[in-house]
Amino acid sequence: MAGLTEMADHEEIKWYVIHTYSGYENKVKVNLEKSVENNHMQDLITEVRIPIEEVEEIKNNKRRTVQRKLLPGYVMVKMLMTNETWFVVRNTRGVTGFVGAGNKPTPLSETDFASVFEPKTPLVTDIMVGDTVRILSGVLENFTGRVTKIDDVTEKVTVTVTMANKDTDVELGMDEVIHTN
Repeated sequence: MAGLTEMADHEEIKWYVIHTYSGYENKVKVNLEKSVENNHMQDLITEVRIPIEEVEEIKNNKRRTVQRKLLPGYVMVKMLMTNETWFVVRNTRGVTGFVGAGNKPTPLSETDFASVFEPKTPLVTDIMVGDTVRILSGVLENFTGRVTKIDDVTEKVTVTVTMANKDTDVELGMDEVIHTN
C-alpha cells in the first residue's frame, strides 16, 4: 500500500475518457460507481459523468427540453491513474477501453474538460430587425409583418403586423416566424 501512497503524492486526480458500448453509458456509470464503492476506492476514483446537454426540441408546435448525450459511447471518469484504478475501470462491464495513445490513457486538459461542460450559446437566428416575416401559427397565422425587435436571451421577436389599417406589435418566439422572400 505504500507504493500506492507514493504514487498518489506524485500524481494528481484528472479527468479521463472511457469508451463504452453505445447505449450502455448509464449502465457503465452505475457499474463503475458500484465497483468503486465495493473496492473502497472513493478517494481514487472520485466522479463518473456522462456528458449531456439540454436541448430545446419542437414537435407538433410544442417546445420541450430534452437531454441528449454529447458524446455517445463515452463516459468521463475523474480519477488518480494507478495500476489498481486502471484495472477497476478497464474491467467494468461495458467498458471497451480508455481514450489515449496506444495503451496509455490520456487525461483531459482543463480546457478540453470545460469545453464539454460549459453552457452552450443561445439560439442563433438569421432574422434581423427590418426583415419581413410570415407568422407560422396562432391567431395571426400566415400574416406577414416587419421585425422591430429581437431578444436573443428570451428567443423572442417583436413583429409589427398591419390589421385594418392599424399597426399592432406582436411578440412571438423565433420559431414562430419565417423569412419571406
